[in-house]
Amino acid sequence: MSAQQSVLLIAGSPSEQSRSSALLDSVSHRLALRGGLVVDRLNIRELPAQALLLAEWGHPAIVKAIAQIARARAVVVATPVYKAAYSGLLKVLLDLLPQTALKEKTVLPLATGGSPHHMLALDYALRPVLQALAARHILPGVYATDSQVPQSADKRYEVGPDIAVRLDDAVLSLLAESFRQPATAGFEPVHFSRVRCSV
Repeated sequence: MSAQQSVLLIAGSPSEQSRSSALLDSVSHRLALRGGLVVDRLNIRELPAQALLLAEWGHPAIVKAIAQIARARAVVVATPVYKAAYSGLLKVLLDLLPQTALKEKTVLPLATGGSPHHMLALDYALRPVLQALAARHILPGVYATDSQVPQSADKRYEVGPDIAVRLDDAVLSLLAESFRQPATAGFEPVHFSRVRCSV
């Protein structure tokens, strides 16, 4: 599949199980429902820490990560917000990227944080960096608080219904902007037999 039909999901959380990763999983599921797309994932936490921190551009894992970003037509970046800024893990990766790493790409930022007050981190901390990397279009981000991505009894994070609706809209916008797919299309058609009406 060509880069024209590929989406890269970048997980910026240092934790294997996290709310921001739950948002990314939810986006991945929505993209899979559309079909015809190659959806790849880059978990920054799995990259060698020393190579990241010492900016070892020639390290095979770093070369591969940069190539993943270069191949993608659209990029979804998910990060927790710490002290009104995106994660340090995401920062070290972004610092390694070429100046035009996001050229001709559409980017959807996602973030989670403990308080609604950190919502502006998407616009004031992350968006300027994405713009500096020459992103063609940065979509309005989706920010979720801890209470909107609660933890279930089995310790997994689940996206709440209000955030799910916003992710629906965000993914449709991503598809429309990146691949010219109709933004008005839904995700799961409801068969007529399931429709209930009252008069």
